[in-house]
Amino acid sequence: MEERHAMGEMIRLKSKSDGFEFDAYHAKPGDARRGGLIVVQEIFGVTSGIKQIADSFAEDGYEVIAPSMFDRSERGLDVAIPEADFGKLIGYAGASFPHVPGDIQACIDALKPPVFIVGFCYGGSVAWLASARCEGLAAASGFYGGNIATQLVDETPRCPVILHFGKKDQHIPPEHWAKIEAAHPDVPIYLYDADHGFFSPDRPPSIHDPDSARLARLRTLQLFHQASGVKAEA
Repeated sequence: MEERHAMGEMIRLKSKSDGFEFDAYHAKPGDARRGGLIVVQEIFGVTSGIKQIADSFAEDGYEVIAPSMFDRSERGLDVAIPEADFGKLIGYAGASFPHVPGDIQACIDALKPPVFIVGFCYGGSVAWLASARCEGLAAASGFYGGNIATQLVDETPRCPVILHFGKKDQHIPPEHWAKIEAAHPDVPIYLYDADHGFFSPDRPPSIHDPDSARLARLRTLQLFHQASGVKAEA
């Protein structure tokens, strides 16, 4: 995959939880600013695909910060998915979670409102937790967050949230969606005829589903427009 992330640069932020300094990819909009947006990685780090996603939202008018959430364990993590040591990465994810609210709060505070969050896999669970624990988020869009039903279902979002799951996802079965829906009937859950990771350009063609990704992206942008009071362009 050709790496395309000329819009942004790496910056450093200080966590509100413990003062730890972590890196983040920062992409500014080229034209009128619609708001700030935090893009939260999968367990593979701030990869080329995450930077592409950040740039694409910057092109839509958002000032984007994509934090490197595992810097406490391994700074600058960027793993090629076929070579991933999943045991190690899951360990990194677990170690990061106590610091998630403080790390995301640092990102929110670095952006002018309105500020939104979108996250994928690990990041989908982060977006959900941030919506409940952080101050200053206008809306959140979470993609296939596996920990929402298993560990975070009792968290109550304080801003509008939408969730996206793939019907072919072997990691997140239908009972997970049902558990979230039962606990949070006001949270829209969108299902796609796709697999886990369908939004990610890092994934192979058998997983990445452009049609599902476009629809999920449209729903995400509509949520952000509604939450900010800015009307979507035709």
